[in-house]
Amino acid sequence: MPSAIVNAKEFAYETLKSDILNLKLIPGTKISEKLMSELLEVSRTPIREAFLKLAQEELLTIIPQSGTYVSLINLDSAEEARFVREIIESKIVGLCCENFIDETIFNLEVNLKMQERLVSNELGNQGVQKFLELDEAFHKALYVCSGKERTWKMIQDMAGHLYRFRMLRLTDIKVFDWDVVIDHHKEIFEAICEKDKTKAEILMSKHLRLMLSEQDLLLQEYPEYFKRKK
Repeated sequence: MPSAIVNAKEFAYETLKSDILNLKLIPGTKISEKLMSELLEVSRTPIREAFLKLAQEELLTIIPQSGTYVSLINLDSAEEARFVREIIESKIVGLCCENFIDETIFNLEVNLKMQERLVSNELGNQGVQKFLELDEAFHKALYVCSGKERTWKMIQDMAGHLYRFRMLRLTDIKVFDWDVVIDHHKEIFEAICEKDKTKAEILMSKHLRLMLSEQDLLLQEYPEYFKRKK
């Protein structure tokens, strides 16, 4: 397959996925191949293939005779992704305590400093997105340290609903205490440096249980963004 076609497919997929995850495309929004083709300036074939792939990841909903819609945020799916992360990541951080190298410590330390610097300024939507990216990079570094990068990718493939919930939460909660998240990261980092596996695992479980806080508030404020439980 010519590289130009492959690049168009990847571009369409990555752009649409990023726009969905970062809430630039609002849950429930109807989109079309024609419109996306015009906006992204690519042919409709890579758009169609991107739609199918995103539908498989449950980020788009394709309804025959109706159209294609950005999927509503499914809290059951978000909780399942959070649960999987808690189970796996508490073990990942334990492995990291046993196997960390100086490069891992350096990368985590730099990441924490960037988090602190970012939240010292007033955060707009772009700042929230950057903070989430730094948060994800912090956790990914632990998987890399443990030699479990494929596990990280597997988790990312199922975490779209969780990511969007967190993005909405951080964007909307005016009094959200960023320091709580950063303090958790610091405590986990210190436990790794101390090679305290038990402490690190307990701290990670506690940290990952923050992910779906403020559910009731967001359900009340943005009911149209969420899939109703049966």
